[in-house]
Amino acid sequence: MEYRKIGETKVSLLGFGCMRFPQGADGEIDLAQTDAMLTKAYEAGVNYFDTAYVYHNQKSEEIAASFLKKFPRDTYYFADKLPCWDASSVEKAKELLQTSLDRLGTDYIDFYLLHALNKDSWKNMKERGIVEWLEGVKASGVIRNYGFSFHDDYDTFIDIVNYRKWDFCQIQINYMDVDEQAGMKGYEECVKLGIPVVVMEPVKGGSLAMFPDDILAPLKAVNPDDSAARWALRWCGTLPGVSVILSGMSSMAQVDDNLETFKEFKPLSDTETKALDEHMANTRSRKFNNCTWCNYCMPCPAGVNIPRIFRLLNNFAMYANKGDVKWNYEHEIPDSQKPDKCVNCGKCVSHCPQHIAIPEDLKTAGANIKDIIASL
Repeated sequence: MEYRKIGETKVSLLGFGCMRFPQGADGEIDLAQTDAMLTKAYEAGVNYFDTAYVYHNQKSEEIAASFLKKFPRDTYYFADKLPCWDASSVEKAKELLQTSLDRLGTDYIDFYLLHALNKDSWKNMKERGIVEWLEGVKASGVIRNYGFSFHDDYDTFIDIVNYRKWDFCQIQINYMDVDEQAGMKGYEECVKLGIPVVVMEPVKGGSLAMFPDDILAPLKAVNPDDSAARWALRWCGTLPGVSVILSGMSSMAQVDDNLETFKEFKPLSDTETKALDEHMANTRSRKFNNCTWCNYCMPCPAGVNIPRIFRLLNNFAMYANKGDVKWNYEHEIPDSQKPDKCVNCGKCVSHCPQHIAIPEDLKTAGANIKDIIASL
């Protein structure tokens, strides 16, 4: 197993993400399979287990701890998170932290994060005194390392990462999302500041493991037996500032593949990097249209969320992830912002630097999305 450091702590480069445990048809966690997966990962050298207060309907912490307690506590590390959206005061944050400690059955947490910071929640954490309160909690030894996970834009990330000396931070990064959220520029800022990076979504929620064979051809020509997921994980691990790569494993097959990747980890060679660049170009060539998410078309007079709709179709065209389309369309895009609200006024067309025929593409997008969801 490859190991790196966060401070003086030696952590496995592969981290076990505890938010996607296998589930049965009834939606309940398959406890026997989860136990086998966690045990196999630990025995192969994984020592970083990432959970959160809210994962699996608040069951993840207790379940992960119940299976790991058969091993000495000082041989593995828990990463856990404060749900910032519920931390309305320092007193409430104390209560949330204590609940996590109780669920984990421990009197300390190795890595504790402000969960899913964005511009608004960061402002709240500062104004409520929680950022400074957690510094005192760390000084007491109840948490050993103090960091944050992040979901917002680069400017917000720069504000947060430069606010204080963080022990580590957790960001979304993968070879297709180098310009998303904190992105590679955020990673480079962490390297400059000496802040170890924990990577989440290295396989883009599974999308980078779902490619058809023709898109994978450049990779298969170099390493015919390697999985698509292995390429994504190795790309992240090739970055020297990355200390842990989280994988939310849902099956023993995923555990086996990941362990094979990390037991004798090899950074990408120049030949492999060139093949991956070709694969990325092939993937991007499949996009539905050339929308770059610049938002010049917004606001739409009819209220349609034009960039969000096109982004959903572009992602599907590249990754063929039907579940992602269904979830985002039904849960993240209100009916008032959907393509059928377009009144064909054409105002957006003159503002689009890519010269996209937006009303026509919205009509096509709406029909395509409905067909995708119906096919599930």
